[in-house]
Amino acid sequence: MQTAGRGLLSMIDPSHGYEGIAAEFLAGRGRAPVTGVGARQVREWARALPPGAAVVDLGCGSGLPITRELVAQNLKVYAIDAAPSMVNAFRRNFPGIPVACESVQDSLFFIRRFDAVLSWGLIFLLLPEQQRHLIQRFADILVPGGRLLFTSPPEPEVWTDAMTGLESRSLGAGEYRSQLSAVGLAVAREYEDEGENHYYEAVRNSNTPIW
Repeated sequence: MQTAGRGLLSMIDPSHGYEGIAAEFLAGRGRAPVTGVGARQVREWARALPPGAAVVDLGCGSGLPITRELVAQNLKVYAIDAAPSMVNAFRRNFPGIPVACESVQDSLFFIRRFDAVLSWGLIFLLLPEQQRHLIQRFADILVPGGRLLFTSPPEPEVWTDAMTGLESRSLGAGEYRSQLSAVGLAVAREYEDEGENHYYEAVRNSNTPIW
């Protein structure tokens, strides 16, 4: 019953509670300094991408501090978030960056493929089957040799999101590695930041068929 309830909630509120707490979020992390948690790790990842690479930021929020690191590296950035208030804030912060207000489960991803995909603080908000589906979509929208960076705890666990009060769930590193491998994405590196966020860097195999 709890899982069914969460599934119904995700259909009613694709932002997974973040639209409801948008004002609080934007007053905090939405105005994060350059040194905000995760900024250094994303900056280092972005610096390794080819000049002008096309990158999509899934669950971009206001764009601060994470998307800002992509923009600073002169990448061709696109962004998606399901919370209207977050998208409006993003447009104020980055008026020249294409951003879509839609859920990652239903997004058309600008009807294109990307050199890189970033998903910071998003996947664990989804139900397990939605997470597995999103991993498949990561592979679908990446070009051969394209790179992925996402965050989720390394242990299988369920917890209550501190801001929304809703359930979050990590499938665990073993399951993520297995799911990534099944769709042609090879994990290259894992590490943590100062906020104990766990990162997975993966690369799309060049011989994986393109849809």
